[in-house]
Amino acid sequence: MVQSLNRLKETASQTAGPYVHIGLTPNFAEITGVYGEDLGTSMVNDRTRGERITITGRVIDGADTPLRDCLIEIWQADGDGLYNSPSEMRGSADPNFTGWGRCPASQETGEFRFETVKPGRVPFNDGRLMAPHVTFWIVARGINLGLNTRMYFGDEEKANAEDPVLARLEHKNRIPTLIAQRDGNTYRFDIRLQGDRETIFFDI
Repeated sequence: MVQSLNRLKETASQTAGPYVHIGLTPNFAEITGVYGEDLGTSMVNDRTRGERITITGRVIDGADTPLRDCLIEIWQADGDGLYNSPSEMRGSADPNFTGWGRCPASQETGEFRFETVKPGRVPFNDGRLMAPHVTFWIVARGINLGLNTRMYFGDEEKANAEDPVLARLEHKNRIPTLIAQRDGNTYRFDIRLQGDRETIFFDI
């Protein structure tokens, strides 16, 4: 006879809430005195090598509404394609470039913005060069697990065509959801969570 398992109730779920900003960007949340500035605010200084660019965009939900409570982190190589990491064995990354940034979306417009440099190409695990790209991590209320995606550059057509990650994507018609378009020194990258133009997310 099968036992009743009424005593094992499902635990209530909890989505990411305002503590994300309180813990990760206290100055943005108007909690001062923890850090001089929120960690990840500045990626470059006046000695950083490489082409200076701005990355901007919004995280947009299925109702075509920008999320105004999301938090975005990016990771990338420096202008020479080297990571600011102890595990980087190919050379020394630019000491004046963090390789990592964090930005809360504007509570008015939902916009995020990163001042950075255009990354160089880095090798895939089989040695083939990947196209220049930036890795994104997105968290917000209603997103239980952070979402991972990549931004590629619309003016790197040849490198994008050779990229081994893009080549592995089954639905080629969705590749444009990973491509940022350039206007001057600014690249626009809107991340769509649902709908016909849903951004490709990676399980990493």
